[in-house]
Amino acid sequence: MRIQPRQEILDIWRATVRSCWEKGEWHWGGRSGSNSINDAEQLLTLLLPASKIPALSLDDPDRADDEVIEALNSLGGAIEIPRRLVTVMIDYFRRYTAEDGTPVFGGGGYLTPVEGGPELTEEQRSQDIVDSFAVSVTLTLATIGFVKVYRSATQRRELLAQLDELETMASIRLTAAMVGLLRSFSTFVFTSTDEYGRRLCDMVNQDELPRRELVAALREQLRDTMASLRSVVIGSGRVTEDLDNSDMLFECGWSWGIIAGAEEVPTSESIGRQREGSAENAPYLYFTVIAMDAIEDLNSERTRLLGLLNEEQQRLSRALQLRWELTRTYWATVATFGNRRRWPIEDIPWRTTDGDRTDYYTLQATSLAVKGLLAVGRGGDEELGRIAAVLVELAQRARVTRRATPGESALLVHTPGKRVTLNDDTSKPIMTWVVNEFSTVLLQRAITVAGLLSNARRRSELLELADEVWDHLLLRRIPDGRHRGLWDHAGGAFPGLAPRPEAPSWYLTARVVQALVNAGQLLWDRPFPRAARLSGYAQDLIDEAEYLFDRELMRGTFAGEAMQRSMRSIRASLRQAQLLVDERPGTAAALANTLLLLLNDVTTGQQKASEGI
Repeated sequence: MRIQPRQEILDIWRATVRSCWEKGEWHWGGRSGSNSINDAEQLLTLLLPASKIPALSLDDPDRADDEVIEALNSLGGAIEIPRRLVTVMIDYFRRYTAEDGTPVFGGGGYLTPVEGGPELTEEQRSQDIVDSFAVSVTLTLATIGFVKVYRSATQRRELLAQLDELETMASIRLTAAMVGLLRSFSTFVFTSTDEYGRRLCDMVNQDELPRRELVAALREQLRDTMASLRSVVIGSGRVTEDLDNSDMLFECGWSWGIIAGAEEVPTSESIGRQREGSAENAPYLYFTVIAMDAIEDLNSERTRLLGLLNEEQQRLSRALQLRWELTRTYWATVATFGNRRRWPIEDIPWRTTDGDRTDYYTLQATSLAVKGLLAVGRGGDEELGRIAAVLVELAQRARVTRRATPGESALLVHTPGKRVTLNDDTSKPIMTWVVNEFSTVLLQRAITVAGLLSNARRRSELLELADEVWDHLLLRRIPDGRHRGLWDHAGGAFPGLAPRPEAPSWYLTARVVQALVNAGQLLWDRPFPRAARLSGYAQDLIDEAEYLFDRELMRGTFAGEAMQRSMRSIRASLRQAQLLVDERPGTAAALANTLLLLLNDVTTGQQKASEGI
């Protein structure tokens, strides 16, 4: 992998501080103005790597790396950096808390009018949206984890008081975001013969089965999911239609905001007013993937080890986990239904039940498909290899790894991006949400799937794709000015496609950082795939070295103090090679080779000595 996650993240940190910190003040906002999502992404550009990659942590001045301090030196030294970050985080949580104490989750400038429609009102822009709930979960968990570690590294009374205030505000916002996700969950039920059912059947019917046989097979694979949907009893997504009817089908996932008519979620936390919803009761693939990733953060190892959730939040997390599992199973089943010809996800582009179709939806569906394959024990190299092939084709179709022709429609996925229409409870379009994250999502998916492959060659091939996507993204960095080194200048990769921007897109920059964090975790946490042939070769070398060593011991070769030291060294090296043979067979083989040469020298020396040479 040519990507250097640590160095690239440090470069982005330098660019972020240069863009946002001026004359002792943090400047919010970006290309889409200042809102609860944009400003959270701005903060996560710094906090996400610091919370997930130990070598880049910022919460303990005594452990801060010199390169980290240098990258953020505009904020001060090792002592000042975390203090100023605390001030910035407190400012964020205050900005997005209403006077009555209710956290604010509006989309602001990220929401745009429908084509040909009137400008949005302030009330429309302030509506709670799932993207804000999701990014708030990630931000608050990073904040609470930061506070818990930093608190043990300081004794200053005024700073401890700030940390207490920050943790309280972050915890309230976390609970409110979890409640928002519970009230945005959707189960959409329809018959197999209406327009939604026909589109779903057409998408999944890759084996050209008769319609009745297809519906029966699909319902059979989703039988447990349909039964478990009855466990959804709080928030939204409750099934009121008769799913036992053999003609009924469904979708589940997250709508764009709180479902119209969603009940309030009982909670003992003081989260303020639970606002009325206005979103239609239908899943949106984009918001479903965003919500799923946030819920994974709630159940991560770091969240458990640091005890980031209180008792009430753990209760809400269990309710969200149920919805996560139902959604994962549903989408993985649909995406990989049938197996004789091809999976639906391999039939690009993905078509949704509302009639929309785009390569971007195929890319998003790969995330849910991988989660589902792993859950049911089908995440082997053969299945993941099919997903990898889809990613390679998507990269070509979007002209990320192929030369682009000016003006071709494939470039629209990059800018202005995919326009997602947001409907009210009557399915009437009220506003839109523009998504232009295709390249960054492609990079994340390639790195994630590569980390799951056990075949070293296939893993290397997919990481080569990741490198090509990264080369593409490097062309899209803002080249000069105060915001240089941030994203997004699409015209850098596709000349003439878009003018040079005057402000950074924190939406895209944060996603670049997330992809780099994934790459860093791949290198830091996941072992290199075991190569069976190489492991066997290494084990054979170790076995021969151990045999020769034991034989020399029997001959008494290692008599004398110097030879005793040599014996202990060889024995320790043999033990180390044996420990490495599973995870690092190449290293174990190299070590065994060195020992074999050493033992050969010992044997040769003994023979010459016995012959009087």
